Amino acid sequence: MFEDVRDLYNATILARGRKPLHMRRLGEFDGTARGDNPMCGDRVQVWVRRDGAGAVAEAGFEARGCEISKASADLMVEAVQGHGAAQIGQMFAQFTTMARTGACPDCAAFTALRPLASVHEYPSRVKCATLPWHALMAALHGQEQASSE
Repeated sequence: MFEDVRDLYNATILARGRKPLHMRRLGEFDGTARGDNPMCGDRVQVWVRRDGAGAVAEAGFEARGCEISKASADLMVEAVQGHGAAQIGQMFAQFTTMARTGACPDCAAFTALRPLASVHEYPSRVKCATLPWHALMAALHGQEQASSE
């Protein structure tokens, strides 16, 4: 069983979870939201700054929790930059499907998130991977709180 769990923590998740590249609070931002997963204690806050066309020009996050939630937030920040809320909403739907099932036939636009596909094998970890996305969606829609539900 422990070897199975170790399979979940692939090199990308370990690297991004231990040393995220985008973990920072933005000085100027248009939206922010906090997400909490009370079951495991993961917490994440996401900040977004949009450009004149409404696309995400910059995003950042701060997180406390497991490597999966931090790696997911870090990879998410890269994936959404340059995209508008509608496209990010589609990405959110595709990512949550991938996290729950392991399959994502229309996910070519963000192949960098594929290292998180194995979380579907560990149902208790799905919320860890999707929590940053819930916070991002809340921030984009002017809400301050998000849930992993």
